[in-house]
Amino acid sequence: MKARLVRREVLPFIASLALLVLLALALDGLLHLLDLLWIGRWLGIPGTLLIIGSTAYSMRKRQLIHSGHPATLLRWHEWLAWLGSLLVLVHAGVHFNAILGWLAVWAMLINVGSGLTGKFLLDRSRRRLEEARQGLRARGLSETELADQLYWDSMTFDAVRQWRVVHFPITLAFGVLGTAHIVAIALFWGWQ
Repeated sequence: MKARLVRREVLPFIASLALLVLLALALDGLLHLLDLLWIGRWLGIPGTLLIIGSTAYSMRKRQLIHSGHPATLLRWHEWLAWLGSLLVLVHAGVHFNAILGWLAVWAMLINVGSGLTGKFLLDRSRRRLEEARQGLRARGLSETELADQLYWDSMTFDAVRQWRVVHFPITLAFGVLGTAHIVAIALFWGWQ
């Protein structure tokens, strides 16, 4: 059971984060090797745009927009945020020398970790609840008995669904630091 839990829950989480970091290091190394550091300087722009695009899911969830299927938007949110974070990490690795930029990158990494944690915890909780429901149904329990038996599991699932209460302020901090970094670059850039 523990091996299955590690394989199903822990390894995908670690692999997602590790792949992000390793791919960023590899791309940064390749840019250095090919003497193409100027590309890394500009990767922050498409990375930021991808991250901004990933917020369509959040806007749909809060009914700020009404188009798009939530499950599809969630998958796009995960991929666009991950890919945007990859580009921003490569951008950061090429020419970072300011505290504000570093703070924004750390906030972004914490935000990615928070998002992945929520994704895997919520998925695990949902599966656990459904497995318990199916097992009790197989024993022939009525809907009322099911509700009674699954009360605490349902409460736990509802609590796990509230992880966004933690994720949102982290996202907000990242947004503020990232915006401050962009504004500082725009103000202090040598525009000659």
